[in-house]
Amino acid sequence: MVFPPVETASEEGILISTYEITEELVIAAYNEGIFPWPLTDEFITWFAPPKRAVLFLDEAKSSLKRSVKKYEVRFNKNFEDVIRLCASVPRKKQEGTWITEQIIDVYTKLHHKGFAHSVEVYEDSKLVGGLYGVGFRKFFAAESMFHLKPNASKVALYSLIQKLKSNGVSFIDCQVMNPFLKTLGVREISRAEFMTLLKAC
Repeated sequence: MVFPPVETASEEGILISTYEITEELVIAAYNEGIFPWPLTDEFITWFAPPKRAVLFLDEAKSSLKRSVKKYEVRFNKNFEDVIRLCASVPRKKQEGTWITEQIIDVYTKLHHKGFAHSVEVYEDSKLVGGLYGVGFRKFFAAESMFHLKPNASKVALYSLIQKLKSNGVSFIDCQVMNPFLKTLGVREISRAEFMTLLKAC
């Protein structure tokens, strides 16, 4: 399947809908500045919004060094539990989840192939926070995060930022802005600017 040009997306950012999602489609989409976001159980909707939420790592707001010491952080040790908790932990002002069983299956397969990654935060050997996303080349797209203890998801992000910096990555694609992301230093850029960044990765 060939995705339409991102410039043809609707004002809401909807580019195309499909009945299926595969690992190959996901990687092809990210390479072209597109991401999946299921709006119904029947279709997979693919987005390329006119504004993209991006966290430039040098602009990240963080005062979490003290919190980091409280927790143990691991990478890629418990991907499936992280994605399932991202899907199930309740969020304020949000009903349900876009992380369907189909999404869990595809991203878990991507994890086994080395494309999807997780950050896990533990307290007394219990998983209390984390995030997952897709990373390849010099690119990382953060998909979702959760926390069961204060600041646990922020600690996951802080730890990810340090790791990405050491690997030469300069930004995280956060896709769509929300008030929480704004507190972390995420800002919106145009789709054209994002595509320029992506091509340079």
